[in-house]
Amino acid sequence: MQRINVVGTSGSGKTTFAAELSARLDIPHVELDALNWTGGWQQADPDVMRARVADAVSGERWVIDGNYSVSRDLVWARADTVVWLDLPRSVVTWRIVTRTLTRLVRRTEMWAGNRESLRMLLSRDSIVWWSVSTYARRRRDYPRLLAAHPDLRVVRLRTPRQADRWLRSVGR
Repeated sequence: MQRINVVGTSGSGKTTFAAELSARLDIPHVELDALNWTGGWQQADPDVMRARVADAVSGERWVIDGNYSVSRDLVWARADTVVWLDLPRSVVTWRIVTRTLTRLVRRTEMWAGNRESLRMLLSRDSIVWWSVSTYARRRRDYPRLLAAHPDLRVVRLRTPRQADRWLRSVGR
């Protein structure tokens, strides 16, 4: 494993998992959210995003977390492994709600200076709403998307315990 994409619905723990995997393998970690978001919660232009991702995947070793369809072809063309965090809806919902509330209370600065807000939390643009509304689609689409890439090693982890166990088995 030299080039790994960690995927899963929002709140599944992609970034935390990818950061730990990156540390265990001693290879760079790239967060697709950091390449996508600009100030004021604006998304990068698709061509800009693709250029940023193309640069990120040009290296020989990396762990990238994220599911952006605009750049999936670039990531998967170079990846050797996809780790799919396919956790139960209850786990994902709990994680996304607690993470969002923690960021809101702490005023955590995220990509490009963005912060969660109460107005955003209560809107259709909320990460909580996004996670809830995309959960079933991710579970439905990923088997088909991954089957179209038989060259990729796929690791599907269905529980937090399974994810922790697999992660402990890697590196170090």
